[in-house]
Amino acid sequence: MFASVILLLICVVFIFIQLKSRRPKNFPPGPLVLPILGNILDLSLDNPLKDFERLRKTYGNVYSLFLGTKPAVVINGMKTIKEALVTKGIDFAGRPQDLFVNDTTQRKGVILEDYGSGWKDQRRFALMNLRNFGMGKDSMEERIHGEIKYTLDTLEKSIGKSFSPQIMFHNASSNIICQVLFGKRYEYDEEFIKVIVRCFTENAKISNGPWAMLYDSFPMIRSLPLPFKKAFKNVETAQNLATSLMNEHKQTRVPGDPQDFVDCYLDQLDKVGDDHSSFSERQLTMFILDLHFAGTDTTSNTLLTGFLYLMNYPHVQERCQQEIDEVLEGKDQASFEDRNNMPYMQAVIHEVQRVANTVPLSVFHCTTKDTELMGYSIPKGTLIIPNLTSVLNEEGQWKYPNEFNPDNFLNDQGEFVKPEAFMPFSAGPRMCLGEGLARMELFLIMVTLLRKFKFIWPEDAGEPDFTVVYGVTLTPKPYRMKVQLRATQ
Repeated sequence: MFASVILLLICVVFIFIQLKSRRPKNFPPGPLVLPILGNILDLSLDNPLKDFERLRKTYGNVYSLFLGTKPAVVINGMKTIKEALVTKGIDFAGRPQDLFVNDTTQRKGVILEDYGSGWKDQRRFALMNLRNFGMGKDSMEERIHGEIKYTLDTLEKSIGKSFSPQIMFHNASSNIICQVLFGKRYEYDEEFIKVIVRCFTENAKISNGPWAMLYDSFPMIRSLPLPFKKAFKNVETAQNLATSLMNEHKQTRVPGDPQDFVDCYLDQLDKVGDDHSSFSERQLTMFILDLHFAGTDTTSNTLLTGFLYLMNYPHVQERCQQEIDEVLEGKDQASFEDRNNMPYMQAVIHEVQRVANTVPLSVFHCTTKDTELMGYSIPKGTLIIPNLTSVLNEEGQWKYPNEFNPDNFLNDQGEFVKPEAFMPFSAGPRMCLGEGLARMELFLIMVTLLRKFKFIWPEDAGEPDFTVVYGVTLTPKPYRMKVQLRATQ
């Protein structure tokens, strides 16, 4: 009798799981869904990008997967992604709230917070203050040039030597966003930078590794003492550092005279008081971490990609330098406005961003209401995975989709043009907050370095390896470079 009851319960649970894992009516197609496991066996836990492309070839630009019993829709190709993220941007502007990254960040900050009035207020505030950063004594350009001087010093000390540029570019990107956020830069061996970088690096690996996928797919394991627990400790450590910086600002700032982003936010807190606003000190600490991580990792990885290609395509590097010399003749330093007179340099930077494909799956979205996409029905709350790789390499959208070639951004007259399929910052309401800052950084850093130095692939480095390391952001495999002063200097 007891055995029969147990068997019956097992059957009921099995049927329940089967029903829960079935595709709803008119839902996008996809591979066979296994009970409990869903489609976890269809994906590489270490790097699913090739699996997404393989499934796209079988099921089309809109297909579905199940992470455990949780349905997800993968969207591919410019036409599909534009319809979802731009034309129906509000319908697809949500953020899933039950994933590993949301739990670690307590659903705070501006990147992972769900769509709603609070998120809109936070994003509007961030956009306004990042766009208008002529605050204090220095403009945004001057802040960037101030940090570039330290990069130039590093390169001058390395002339003739073979060295790894990873830390140099990471530190430069980190310090530029630190100046925006905190109004100060850090020496590269200071404890704050070392601890923040360690926490971010470890969490980036965990977030796009097998443990995070298992955490998202099987909620029953979340309370177990497994390796993903380390990410929660890292966020707590980083939050404590951000809180101490916020408290320092509270002691030293002059209300109404903001010198950096944190000052602006504290001024806003003074205005709203305790009226149940979405602005809070807790929100500010996650804002700091959001912007620091997003502003550091993507830019440094794009720079690493850029110089890897420039060393191995010396004719491209030489043409950039020729254009830079002509446009900047007689000028002490480049300004962001100079980009309008440098079509080839613009094309090279955009082509670097395209091949770098730094955030290949964007940040996961979810639907805010029942909606439709390319004829399929997508229920409210469905997890949406935008495969930006499929757009940045899409046949028919680019002259040379599968190779590094700045002609992808030049017309027949040699003028800079930006194809509609250029979406490294995603698109729509959730488009990357830091696009303006990133564009300015990439232009000023690359132009300034190329004006002064020639970058050379070391003789003993062997053949270059352009394959990337998968993570929250894609990064080139570690490499070494050599520099020499240009003859024109």
